[in-house]
Amino acid sequence: MAESPPQAPPPSIASGVPRMKRALVEAGFEVFRTRGEEIVLAERPRENLIMDSGVRLHVGEPLEVRLVLRAQKADFPNEDDAALFERVRKLAEPALSDGFAEVSVSVTRVMDPGDTERTLDTFYEVTYSKRVPALSDALVLLRFALGLEKRASA
Repeated sequence: MAESPPQAPPPSIASGVPRMKRALVEAGFEVFRTRGEEIVLAERPRENLIMDSGVRLHVGEPLEVRLVLRAQKADFPNEDDAALFERVRKLAEPALSDGFAEVSVSVTRVMDPGDTERTLDTFYEVTYSKRVPALSDALVLLRFALGLEKRASA
């Protein structure tokens, strides 16, 4: 059976992404990038460095705040996959208490750009999500999510 091509978002959602992006910037957030229906917020650990914060706003009906938390294998070289995911889930406790729910897990290998056979690190990521009825609710939740620790540390 042939796979069908990806569906374009409904026009109301597609046109809502630029509007939501503007609203986020006006509310004081910095946007890292936009991917389809998802606006990825940025964080600045230093003035000259902008990074993906792990916090996203999914534009749809309803709006959805997403949070990606992770543990890096290089930080815990002697731990197995299950222990690394457990560290991430421990990190998520404040988000779970605020109504976020786990929606997916992934293992992402970070490859050496100079040697595609060499893995530099492996990220064990868990994505959490919470639906909100309005942008005003999303703004509060986005600020909360930005304040959370997103990477497990020793």
